[in-house]
Amino acid sequence: MPTLGAVVLLPVVLGGCGAGGTGSIVVGSADFPESTLLGHVYAQALEASGVDVDTQFNIGSREIYFDQVEAGELDVFPEYNGGILFELDPEATAAGTEETNAAIEDLLPDGMEILDSADAENKDSLTVTAATAADHGLETIEDLEPVAAELTLGAPAEFEERPQGLAGIADTYGVEFAEFRALETGLIPTALLDGDVQVANLFTTDPAILTHDFTVLEDTENVFGAQNVTPLVNQAGIAEAETGGDDPVRDTLNAVSAELETETLVELNERVIVEEENPDDVASAWLAETGLD
Repeated sequence: MPTLGAVVLLPVVLGGCGAGGTGSIVVGSADFPESTLLGHVYAQALEASGVDVDTQFNIGSREIYFDQVEAGELDVFPEYNGGILFELDPEATAAGTEETNAAIEDLLPDGMEILDSADAENKDSLTVTAATAADHGLETIEDLEPVAAELTLGAPAEFEERPQGLAGIADTYGVEFAEFRALETGLIPTALLDGDVQVANLFTTDPAILTHDFTVLEDTENVFGAQNVTPLVNQAGIAEAETGGDDPVRDTLNAVSAELETETLVELNERVIVEEENPDDVASAWLAETGLD
């Protein structure tokens, strides 16, 4: 059965005008399958509400796209509230959804806004194979402390520098690995299966966790924080779509968030990543099921 490594998503750029342009809303996504899927969901839902939409998918990491939203080059972006907060304040201590969102609203630059968070949450994790968990008695991240010096961690390159990455794990749990191996997101499950790495930074909605019976180590100290799916928007950009006092972008995206559960994300990710369905088709089918098309 294919794993994440079987999926190659190439950048898609279909124009876009951004804030102050022709009135189109530019929806972006990061360069991993779930973000691209959510980008399709947002774009199709907005189009169904009568909004003119352009897309710029597979842009890259938060370090790249956050500034583009602030500058108005992107108007709508599927984000994660904990990730936004740590981008704004690496020392942030907020944990729950409401506390995290309140902290974000205090810190966001003028002209940026978050909309309603979904119940759906996709957190970073440290994950091992069932065999590794059994061999070392691993249930929590803290359990890694006496054995991490023998293990290699595989993760996206930015995990090495992020506060919620290696630094936060070392500071909070005293866990320091023998080696860090920077890998593309789609290659990490295969590297874990093959033993090239013994610990992997996987998203908790990654279908590979269920497919391969991986063990997600409990983050007892909440280093990874709340990570609810949350639309990040440029206020001037989405104002382009307002007509007659209506607010179709906020209303539509809030309606999407109200329907989006973690279990939904796992199922949709499996269709895209494991079954290799087109994310545009998967998004369309889900929107039809929820009556948001």
